[in-house]
Amino acid sequence: MSVQNTAVEIQEKKSAEKEFKRYVRPREIAAYAITSYGLNNLTSFIGSTKQYFMMSFLGLTGKQYGLLGTISTVWDALDDPISGIVIDRFRTRWGRLRPFLILPMPFWAIASILFYMIPGSFTSGQKFVYALVATIIYGIGFSYLSGWELLLYNMTPNTNERSTLIATQKFVNLFTWLPSLVPVFVDFVPGVTKNAITQPQVYTGFSIFFVVIAVLGAVYGFFVMKERVSIASKEEMNQVGFFKAAKSIITCRPLAALLLSNFFGGIKGVGGASEDFFWLNCTGRLSNRLLCSLFTGIPNYVITPVAPSVIRKFGLRTTAISAGIFSGAAYTLLYFIGYKPTGNYWLDFAIVTIGLTVCGLPNHIMGVCDPLLKGDMYDYLEWQNGIRNEGIVNAVSSYVNKLSSSVHALLSGVVFDWIKFKPQQDVFGNIVPHTDPKVLKGIWGIFCLAPAVARFGYGLALLVFNVHGKTKERMLIELAEHRNARAEMKKQDLIDNTENNND
Repeated sequence: MSVQNTAVEIQEKKSAEKEFKRYVRPREIAAYAITSYGLNNLTSFIGSTKQYFMMSFLGLTGKQYGLLGTISTVWDALDDPISGIVIDRFRTRWGRLRPFLILPMPFWAIASILFYMIPGSFTSGQKFVYALVATIIYGIGFSYLSGWELLLYNMTPNTNERSTLIATQKFVNLFTWLPSLVPVFVDFVPGVTKNAITQPQVYTGFSIFFVVIAVLGAVYGFFVMKERVSIASKEEMNQVGFFKAAKSIITCRPLAALLLSNFFGGIKGVGGASEDFFWLNCTGRLSNRLLCSLFTGIPNYVITPVAPSVIRKFGLRTTAISAGIFSGAAYTLLYFIGYKPTGNYWLDFAIVTIGLTVCGLPNHIMGVCDPLLKGDMYDYLEWQNGIRNEGIVNAVSSYVNKLSSSVHALLSGVVFDWIKFKPQQDVFGNIVPHTDPKVLKGIWGIFCLAPAVARFGYGLALLVFNVHGKTKERMLIELAEHRNARAEMKKQDLIDNTENNND
């Protein structure tokens, strides 16, 4: 009995050693970070300015913008299951996932520019249809670009290497400050102030600029990064079948926890969409957002590199839960402090900046935790049914998340109608600060309380996530054994085929 136990222990040790050996080259780490940097600049720009632009310049009402998100989500629901199946069964000489850095890019890039162009002679209804078509095109590109997100989990089976890749990516993305230059150009560029260049033209120019950066980064990443995790053959995929895979996904507890946490996390976007409205209307200058960000982002340059060490010490799930609860409490406290606690302009600005810095301290820890939690979920499903079907999982996740996003999009528009907000313009059509105290208080409430609800909900939802402790340790060992066996089987098949051909 002791001999058998010793043999098992030796096998487990060998499997664990192979699972945690190093695979990724430094050049690939750099390529992963560069690709992420380009894509993140574009998504950050769109996420922070799309609603502001469409409501302020394209002329959509809050209800129209909310309806836009709802309709586009229904369309995405039809496309996501198809894209998931395509991604799972895609096989090329360049790999399964790398091609999705290139193939969907035209849809994504074109739509990203269309968001910031204004058809001059369109009626209000025609402008809504224009915005809807651009959003649908963007969604099609984004559905297949999700293959890029899955590439992380196939570059290496080593969870520590994944952590390093993610931490490097998040650290590089700390330098994604280019979108924050938009308010500076709007406020201070001479051409804009003299009306030689209009504010909408500034947004259009930046959209083209960020598209170019994203495309160049994606092309570079395609040629440098590699896929290494052993994947199931088409025959193995067919043996499992779509419905069996779908059943395992629906009953997956870790996935349910992540979907719930993502739903609450998305509510933060309601507050995020109000940022430009807050800085312009409550502080008087849109560019104050950039000035504030110069200080709020400083701690992240220290926190992000040490995030993997914090996670290893306290555990992935515990770290994520604690970060969410802390951030929720901080945003709640900031709301009660207010944005004008003293009446002195610069002192109040300093207090808000310090408050937002404290609120944002856990952001990049959660930014490292989220993809690691998702990686554990993908591994858990492979452990349960024997294959990696991230495409279908991602499609299901994307479907639910987009349904959630439709709720968030509707809410982010409707809340401005609730507080009776209407943009104020000067004779040139440029946006000027609001003065109604009730409206300003309403904007402040959106700005603080939406993120507070989001962070509390995020932390509490992860209590359901069960891939941790002994369960996770056992999962990693058994996965390593399974992958090694599959690799050996493929190697033997290759030898047999070679011998048969020689005969």
